[in-house]
Amino acid sequence: MKPTILTTATLFSASISASIGAIAFMNAPWSISHAENLEHTQQLLSTKACAKCNLTGAGLVVADLGGANLSGADLSRANLSRANLMGADLTQANLTGASLNGANLAGANLSGAILDGTDLRDAYLVNAQLFGTNLNRAYIQGTIGIPAYAGTPEDFYAWGVIEAEKGNYRAAIENYNQAISLKPDFAPAFLARGIALLRLSDEVGANRDAQIASKLFTEQGNQAGYQASQNLVRLVEIALNPPKARDRGSLGNALLGIGSLLLRFLGPF
Repeated sequence: MKPTILTTATLFSASISASIGAIAFMNAPWSISHAENLEHTQQLLSTKACAKCNLTGAGLVVADLGGANLSGADLSRANLSRANLMGADLTQANLTGASLNGANLAGANLSGAILDGTDLRDAYLVNAQLFGTNLNRAYIQGTIGIPAYAGTPEDFYAWGVIEAEKGNYRAAIENYNQAISLKPDFAPAFLARGIALLRLSDEVGANRDAQIASKLFTEQGNQAGYQASQNLVRLVEIALNPPKARDRGSLGNALLGIGSLLLRFLGPF
């Protein structure tokens, strides 16, 4: 199927800006709840068992909560940044607006958890269970280990583009890999991964992905995608034959030009 190409990348950029604004609003002093139940917080820290507790707005930065039972707990707007939650039970927990920035959630069970506006940036989710959750309204830049079932190919592609824009090319590649594993004919993901690989000086990998993307775009009747893939092939050739110093800037600009096209591939494929 021929992809639907947005007429402008501005819409996507605006949505990212709105998301960043939303997280800033939730973290503003006037939005923080003061309804934390200190007795429940103390219970959690002393016993690691606080199912269905009221922990709204709780300050739990770097807390050691490995294996804690927090099923059904209200952790909305709680600060769990860099907390250890390995193997914790967070099923059906309300994590609306909570910060789990840099938290270790390896092996944690978040099935059915509410993740609206949840800050999961740089969190570690390897082997975590996310059945019945929705990450579309969470903040996941730099998040490691998101399972394939927790997003669509388009989700992982979009997350990869965001990482690449920040210069996090390895994290971007991980997301593109997930998109491709879910949808092997996802041409934009091959093109995007090729660009990221070239940024990491992997010319062989970049050329491979550019060739695959070119073939898929041709089969799908997408002329813009095909042309972008061919441009990437030529850029790989230039990279393999180092340009003169005065030409290096044009190489970078050419990569940026192709990269800006990636935003336009968001939509049904």
